[in-house]
Amino acid sequence: MDSLNDALASIPPSVQLAFAGLGALFVGSKILGFLRLFLSVFILSGTSLKKYGKKGTWAVVTGASDGLGKEFATQLAAKGFNLVLISRTLSKLEALSQELESKFSGLQTKVLDMDFTADDDADYARLAQLITSLDVGILINNVGQSHSIPVPFLLTESKELQDIVTINCLGTLKVTKLVAPGMQSRKRGLILTMGSFGGWMPTPYLATYSGSKAFLQHWSSALAAELKPSNVDVQLCLSYLVTTAMSKVRRSSLLIPSPKPFVRAALGKVGSGGWQSTAYTYTPYWSHAVMAWFIENTIGIGHSLGIKVNLKMHQDIRNRALKKAARNAKKQ
Repeated sequence: MDSLNDALASIPPSVQLAFAGLGALFVGSKILGFLRLFLSVFILSGTSLKKYGKKGTWAVVTGASDGLGKEFATQLAAKGFNLVLISRTLSKLEALSQELESKFSGLQTKVLDMDFTADDDADYARLAQLITSLDVGILINNVGQSHSIPVPFLLTESKELQDIVTINCLGTLKVTKLVAPGMQSRKRGLILTMGSFGGWMPTPYLATYSGSKAFLQHWSSALAAELKPSNVDVQLCLSYLVTTAMSKVRRSSLLIPSPKPFVRAALGKVGSGGWQSTAYTYTPYWSHAVMAWFIENTIGIGHSLGIKVNLKMHQDIRNRALKKAARNAKKQ
């Protein structure tokens, strides 16, 4: 201890002052960052959706028949937006269309059954024709697919790998390329793409899904910079788990909300991610945001420790899923 004190005493006062100043700046930046997080999540509202159109403006929602997509459609209808509903199953789309039109007076809906795994040019031509005369103010890029269970990349089935990339990447890009020109010409619009903590931080055993969502993260931020001069907002909505069919989580908790409160936050906090390390990205749900801030300001995104934790977690999930499947097979 004496030798340490002697060493510290030998440091010139000017150097000590410089280090103290750097330390104060570092601590101050963290405090300021947490204050920005607190204000964004608990106090301030996001961009009003009225910026993107008056009542009767259209919103396009992909993956609309279930889970988050269905909830986005419902809450946008409640705010006065007409809807173009896109999903694979026509019967579900028609049922949702009838439900929403009966619930919200004056609401107009259009439906398009489309299997994104097919990557069929005819489907995209039908979408282009459907929206050609519509004033589309909002696009919700919600359609997506993950792995059936966590799986090592080398054991991933070829079809699952292909479908994940085709849906998450190609589907999102092609729909956006059809919708965005109208927004650009009208100088008004919001392109909201669902991101994932799985793409924000590398996730072993979900490697293909993780990579597809990381792709969307960078694509969305790049597109945001391109369209900003046209007054079109592009935002990646970052999410941890939500109780949906894709997550396979049925019970909500502090960290895992149901679709309704998550979508309420997503639509109410657009553009509120100024505290985040990636531009044009926001984490709307409060517990997800606190988790993201903690990770960004402690271990950091992409650190080997975080990847190791993700690896262990998903190995455990896979082992439990395989044991459950084995038990069910014995019962048959």
